Amino acid sequence: MSEGESSGDELSGLSGFFFYVFIVHPCTAWILRPGRFERKKSIMYAIAFLAAIAAIKTGLEMQQKGPNYYNLLGVTRESNPLEIKRAYKRLSLQLHPDKNPSPDATDKFDAVKQAYDALMDMEFREVYNKFGKEGIKANKRYDETQFLLELAIFYISWGMMVFMLTLGKRSGEARNWCFTGMVVMLVVEVTMMTSSTNPIPTWLFPALTEHEVVWLLHNLFPAFMNGCRSLGAYLYVDLDAQTRQLLVALQEQNKDMLLVLRDIQIGVQTVQAHGWGGGGRAAATGDVAAAGGGAIPRATPTGKLKELQDRLRSSNTNVAQAVQQINGQPNKSSNMGFYLMILGYIVVAYLFQ
Repeated sequence: MSEGESSGDELSGLSGFFFYVFIVHPCTAWILRPGRFERKKSIMYAIAFLAAIAAIKTGLEMQQKGPNYYNLLGVTRESNPLEIKRAYKRLSLQLHPDKNPSPDATDKFDAVKQAYDALMDMEFREVYNKFGKEGIKANKRYDETQFLLELAIFYISWGMMVFMLTLGKRSGEARNWCFTGMVVMLVVEVTMMTSSTNPIPTWLFPALTEHEVVWLLHNLFPAFMNGCRSLGAYLYVDLDAQTRQLLVALQEQNKDMLLVLRDIQIGVQTVQAHGWGGGGRAAATGDVAAAGGGAIPRATPTGKLKELQDRLRSSNTNVAQAVQQINGQPNKSSNMGFYLMILGYIVVAYLFQ
């Protein structure tokens, strides 16, 4: 493996993970801080920032990896041996050290020769499409058991990272988005590695191999995960907090109504005691009244107010109990999961490197 490939693998591994967690995510959180921009603009700026970072990082890593064999020869995946031979002959005449005075002519000629040798052999070409240059150097072949083992290691380790990184109520939606992205990525990877031909149309990406598609998915997933974390936390609505606020407001409203009703009751009692005559008092406070020769019970104003007051007190007691239950719920969010996630990723990275 060349120095550029080693640097690219390192950047897309542990260092890339810390780059997204400790640099990209705080910057995205700064953009999405409430009150900094309008809601729609904050989301657009955050998405644009994450897309730009992912594009720049991926572009730099692809530049370090260099062009693949198809791009190097100027052919496509569907090119036959005759077309590959013609392309190699044309390039060899241009890049041969005897005819090209460039100081790196020898390296370019050797790279073209290496690409020609790999693509002319149909077996080597299939290995290159599935596993890249490293697969040819290691003489690797598709083995279902080995493939499933590598697949399990990658997705289980990243699944654990996603779970620990999205602990807490604010990250519930982000966790769902991340796991959905992982399922889509798994389906694409299995399709790429198990199909006999590349399912991507030649007219769309004529020189893109299955190995490069999988590499791009793995490389872009940390950006996708941190984007989900940032946007999920920003869009999160705490229903419990809203319910708590509503219940507290209702409790205060009931208290105010009780005070008002008590004032009304005192006023009515004052009027009854000082402002009414005997006949008026009897008409207002009497429990029965003659109507059609019969006795009809009549509730007094004071009794009605007393009944309403009792109902409001009962309702206020229930609301107070609900508020007490909500306030007594423990806060499940914790930073411990964040540190466990970092420790777990380091252990997995060094165990399976």
